[in-house]
Order: sequence, then C-alpha cells, then structure tokens
Amino acid sequence: MNNNENALHNPMEANHPVDYTKIVQSSSFQQLLHDKRNFILPWSIFFLVFYFALPILTAYSKVLNHTAFGSISWAWVFGGAQFIMTWALCIIYSKRAAKFDQTVESIKRSVRQGGM
Repeated sequence: MNNNENALHNPMEANHPVDYTKIVQSSSFQQLLHDKRNFILPWSIFFLVFYFALPILTAYSKVLNHTAFGSISWAWVFGGAQFIMTWALCIIYSKRAAKFDQTVESIKRSVRQGGM
C-alpha cells in the first residue's frame, strides 16, 4: 500500500497524512455534497409531510373517514400507502447511494494517485 492509500484507511499510520481540508475544498467533493443535499432534502421533506399527514388528518379532520371501497376507509388506504412509500424511498435511496459511493471511490482514487 502506498502512503496515500494507507492514509485513507488509517491516517495515523501514514507517513504522509491526507490533507482532508484540500479534499473537502475540491470541486468533486463539493459536487458530491451538493448532489447529496439536493437528493436528501426534498425526499426527507416529502417523507415527513406524508408521514405526519395521516395522524394530523385523522385527528383534526374527517376527510379520511369516508369509504374508499367496500368497508375500507381512506385512512386505511393512506396507512397502507405509507408502507409502500417507505419501501419505495428505501429502494430509491439505495440506488442513489450506490452512485454516491462511486463518486466517493473516485475521490479516494484521485487522492491515492496524488491528484488532491
């Protein structure tokens, strides 16, 4: 293992520690942070609004008390949709996280090769 690669795994054992300030200030790292923020923030807001809508709507309105089909009310449909939404968001995030991981590996490779 060369010194930069060793530093990425255990900076304390490296002869030449990695300059993390330089990495954080690099355009590729800044782009990673920008992409993550642009992905996580809107999806988190959506999740929280969707999640808290059920208890708020059932506590303060009667809109979900109406029958959706058969003897099932819209509250049950909304509750079931929350499970589907949770699994969907988990799948979406897992796929996007794989892209983030590729970017991180690219940054690490650049550091190992002395590009940063």
